[in-house]
Amino acid sequence: MDGPDLWQLFRVFGRIGVLSFGGPAAQISLMHTELVDRHGWLEERQFLGALSFCMLLPGPEAMQLATYAGWRLRGVPGGLIAGLLFVLPGAAVILALALGYAAFGQVPLVQALFAGIQAAVVVIVLQALLRLAAKALEGWDAWALALGAFAAMFVFSVPFPAVIAVAAFWGALARPREQDAAAPAPHRAPHWRGTATTVATWGALWAVPVLVAWAADAEFLTGVAVFFSKLAVVTFGGAYAVLAYMTQAVVETHGWLTTPQMIDALGLAETTPGPLILVTQFVGHLAGYQAGGPGLALAAGALTLWVTFTPCFLWIFAGAPYIETLLARPRLKGALAAISAAVVGVILNLSVWFALHVLFGRVRDTAFGAIPDWSSFSPQAAGLTALAMALLLGLRLPLLAALGLMALAGAAVQALV
Repeated sequence: MDGPDLWQLFRVFGRIGVLSFGGPAAQISLMHTELVDRHGWLEERQFLGALSFCMLLPGPEAMQLATYAGWRLRGVPGGLIAGLLFVLPGAAVILALALGYAAFGQVPLVQALFAGIQAAVVVIVLQALLRLAAKALEGWDAWALALGAFAAMFVFSVPFPAVIAVAAFWGALARPREQDAAAPAPHRAPHWRGTATTVATWGALWAVPVLVAWAADAEFLTGVAVFFSKLAVVTFGGAYAVLAYMTQAVVETHGWLTTPQMIDALGLAETTPGPLILVTQFVGHLAGYQAGGPGLALAAGALTLWVTFTPCFLWIFAGAPYIETLLARPRLKGALAAISAAVVGVILNLSVWFALHVLFGRVRDTAFGAIPDWSSFSPQAAGLTALAMALLLGLRLPLLAALGLMALAGAAVQALV
């Protein structure tokens, strides 16, 4: 059938953007239903190939898949429509939540509500760990990569980018030698001049706000822009994988937020449509609010949003014409499989780290990882975490319903003690 016009794309991707709750798996399933099953705009082979390509890239794979689908159907305008509509509804919700949290987060009742949400976040990250492990850990080498990644980050504090780079290098080398598959003819024949122009254009769009902040001697905004620009390059494996690295930098290196605020940020980001990496926007808003009030909060959040998602358009618009050729390379497949296995260990590190900070009032860093002060154990937090496990892992309640119940449970515990 004929491809859609821009208005049809706007309508369908607007619907996807508003309904894209539940993380990447649910979002990808929703796109498959709309683009392959309902409208027939993409073939199954095209959809799965694009998904594999997006999983090779840093950044949110579901948002990049939407951008690729729009590009394939209507070129760059279609890609912009699809990508922006996937992000903007959630970004608007994050803005409202961040400003509300900044204004009322210290109110005792609000803190009690977030005690329940923090316990739920521990279980949400555990869920993500179990889902990924079931798909990624096939064979002893995958388990070894996962455990090695966990030990490297938890015990030896190896930076996240280094863990991912080593895993990719190992996966590419260890892939059994096989003949590259014959790549089908590309959808649009690429030319190096067009690719260079695309990279230069989107690279400039990415860099301009950072340079403006630097030229204006806005030290805080420059720091925000540079940090989240670096984060955009290393976000392999999704938001959960990079959260531990981001939290360490935001809390310990820059001192923009506290650990409980980071856990709250993830809990609130889970309630919004769109990619979970929008948690970076929440962090930008809150850090800006604490550094200079509402005006700086708006500027920092907008800048964070820009440097988080502009690179996604760069990766897709520059790489999409080469997708069929790239996916025929077994070395790339090996690197992707190794990264997926290592990310299991990275998320395990995040899960343990979050659990320690929720269950214990004091946690100290040592040469052998984070060690809790056992006298600061919180029975209330443990009870709330057990309730969250029952709701999410036992009863398998929808995420939003479970978060709402956990917030109420936190308030109830606060009233009883």
